[in-house]
Amino acid sequence: MSTFRRFGFFGTTLALVLANAAQAQSTVKVGVLHSLTGTMAISEITVANAAQLAVDEINAKGGVLGKKIVVVKEDGASDWPTFATKAEKLLTQDRVAAVFGGWTSASRKAMLPVFEKNRGLLFYPVQFEGNECSPNIIYTGAQPNQQALPALEWALGKGHKNIFLLGSDYVYPRTANLILKKHIAAKGAKLAGEEYVALGGTEFSSVINKIKAAKPDIIINTLNGDSNVSFFKQYQAAGYTAKTLPVISFSIAEQEAQSIGPALLTNQYATWNYFQSLPNAANQKFVGAYQAKYGKNAAITDPMAHAYMDVYLWKAAVEKAKSFDATAVRKAIVGVSLQSPLGKITVAPNGSLIQAVYTGQSGAGGQFKTVAQSQGVVTPQPYDKLAFPGKSCP
Repeated sequence: MSTFRRFGFFGTTLALVLANAAQAQSTVKVGVLHSLTGTMAISEITVANAAQLAVDEINAKGGVLGKKIVVVKEDGASDWPTFATKAEKLLTQDRVAAVFGGWTSASRKAMLPVFEKNRGLLFYPVQFEGNECSPNIIYTGAQPNQQALPALEWALGKGHKNIFLLGSDYVYPRTANLILKKHIAAKGAKLAGEEYVALGGTEFSSVINKIKAAKPDIIINTLNGDSNVSFFKQYQAAGYTAKTLPVISFSIAEQEAQSIGPALLTNQYATWNYFQSLPNAANQKFVGAYQAKYGKNAAITDPMAHAYMDVYLWKAAVEKAKSFDATAVRKAIVGVSLQSPLGKITVAPNGSLIQAVYTGQSGAGGQFKTVAQSQGVVTPQPYDKLAFPGKSCP
């Protein structure tokens, strides 16, 4: 009897091993790494959802190279060392083919050496400060010349010549504002002031007092996460409105407008590469699919649209390379072009995205009406010529 039981045990174990091996041959793993908790969760949870939606759609149509995609989801917890630790796990333990994730530049910079060391591939879906090129990162969010500088040009064109810069205290706002200051000076405009608060900070009384003293025409806002909620409440309590002192933001979109409260943001501005209100057919399909899965009133944002398209860009590059190997995919992705919710997008040789730019004004429902857009698509320039002369991607 004991021999039979041992045989039964080993037979069951062998069957499980064979089943797992068969599943491994028929699937490919990818990582989705975003802040599901902490101060950045307000923005990142839905970005992870958008990546999952793309995976579900692709799997429903047969997967990639005959393999179904399996998502390994991890929480960066709004903590930059945690992003690095989780990236290491995804690459070395889970053996994922690619990772989709990150929001803040601090999280990306924490992950960068992990991806370079392990020869992995990260798709990063959020606007950033440029000044970086890595063969192990595909930067699909806006470069400075695809968001910050068009926003400045729009503000100057509206007669706003005295500009106050407000941001969270980490690499993206400080570097973006360094670039903006160079261009403010070059355009003959004036820097009214420059202030930073800790990421997640909620106390803006001293900042509001400095804004009152400086009397700017407009605020360019690079606050991230739920700090925006506190700022706009205190800004309004100080008597400011979009008419008396407009704010143009780079990290506030439809979802943040819902969380902050549309009434606080009515008639304020944002510059992105995407708004939910874009009328193209691909966007209407994307919005409909997301809301069918995650709620009919769900707001759709630029980073969500980029995260969604990142999975499709990866799929197209894998099929072009006929391989899941990260190095082969990185080589193949150059020149990949798709009709997307953002309009036509193409991956440039530097691993960034050629895409259009839109400035929108928030309405009472938290949606943005486009008030300005680029003439066609804009080629990414990771290194601003005024701020970083002589530097370029290899």
